[in-house]
Amino acid sequence: MEAAGAKWGVVVVAAGRGTRMGTSTSKQYLLLQDKPILVHTLERFQAMDDITEVVLVVGKEDTERCEQFVSEYGLHKVKAVLAGGSERQHSVTIGIQALGSHIEWAMVHDGVRPLVTAEAVHRCMVKAEETEAAVLAVPVKDTIKQVNEIGVITATPDRQSLWAIQTPQAFRRSLLQRALAQAAHDQFLGTDDAMAVERLGVQVSVAEGDYTNIKITTPEDLPYAEFLLASRGGRGDK
Repeated sequence: MEAAGAKWGVVVVAAGRGTRMGTSTSKQYLLLQDKPILVHTLERFQAMDDITEVVLVVGKEDTERCEQFVSEYGLHKVKAVLAGGSERQHSVTIGIQALGSHIEWAMVHDGVRPLVTAEAVHRCMVKAEETEAAVLAVPVKDTIKQVNEIGVITATPDRQSLWAIQTPQAFRRSLLQRALAQAAHDQFLGTDDAMAVERLGVQVSVAEGDYTNIKITTPEDLPYAEFLLASRGGRGDK
């Protein structure tokens, strides 16, 4: 399956420091099979023919290191390595603005999701081109409880209606730019990019992702990612 020939750009966001990993090195720079996690992520989009360019947004202190990665690993689709803002949403705005003027469609992806497959990315792109906005997601497997501030269960949502949201999230670029500008005007900070678009009254569709598209956040995520990558023969696309 392929997207319909539109010009696609990707903003990879990796500006967070992350405290739950418990390491002095930011999680996106930890090694996964002797290569930084972030490089695995960038190689995913580098290998996709229908991705025109990538903008990488990182911490200000990491731009030089990431520019070296781009050169060392031949990541020629990375158009720019930019310093991010104080919040993820600010970093996404910086990245979206830096994409070339010819880019009609934009995806935003977490730098610490190196195991997303090309097939899942394509599903998200195709759904976005059909509906203007789409996110990868998977149905929730566990029963979810809503809990109040003193640890008492207050509600049990219907599991059939619950999906765990992943990245990439894909949008018509002009729509995402308008949504981010409105969010900034309103001083609204969302936990993902779709929230800004939803605030405009635009429906965001779901494209089914994979449970293996994990976000490497805590120490136990790293050996699992190693296992997943090894099961694919060292590649992230199968």
